[in-house]
Amino acid sequence: MAVDPGAERLVIRNVEFIGGMAETHGWRPNSSLPEIAFAGRSNVGKSSLLNTLVRRKSFARVSRTPGRTREINFFRVNNNFVLVDLPGYGYARISKERKAEWRPMIESYLRRTTQLRGIVQLLDIRREPSEDDRAMLDFLADLEVPTIVALTKADKLSKSGAREQASAISKSLMLEPDQVILFSAQTGEGRAELLEAIMDIVDSRPSGESV
Repeated sequence: MAVDPGAERLVIRNVEFIGGMAETHGWRPNSSLPEIAFAGRSNVGKSSLLNTLVRRKSFARVSRTPGRTREINFFRVNNNFVLVDLPGYGYARISKERKAEWRPMIESYLRRTTQLRGIVQLLDIRREPSEDDRAMLDFLADLEVPTIVALTKADKLSKSGAREQASAISKSLMLEPDQVILFSAQTGEGRAELLEAIMDIVDSRPSGESV
């Protein structure tokens, strides 16, 4: 039976943890592979999304206490691209000192990484985008890096309610419809669409690169 090339590119065969960057100018992978970063508030469900995306139950640790991730973690996927898990932001119980450490590290990574090909920004579909969410999206817009917005926990709303909320959030943030993907770690909704969008970015040429 013939294999659908489109489906083939969505198969996650291998995921390898490369290491973590704990300081603004600390260690980072010496790799020429394109990088896709994942950002979001500490309680947005990023670990669950990542586990669902790569279909590895213990890939990203799901903690009952948001804000535990203190490093920028790098994972090589299919030896094709690097998935970058950024520390969550906006968790009220994290000290001001810790926030002061994380913010420059995240901003430095996003500004200085030449391999960065795209960003997946996570928002909780049940919540109004916070000031932190809006600030991050403004920052990403300034970077002019392709951004996908994944609306997590879509299973918590009805189908029609999720569509209405997605439309409201898109209008509020002035997002294009094709930038926004409904996602549920519980049902798997949006997994194929998100992975397809990521692979489109990975396979595209960086802006300014000649053919």
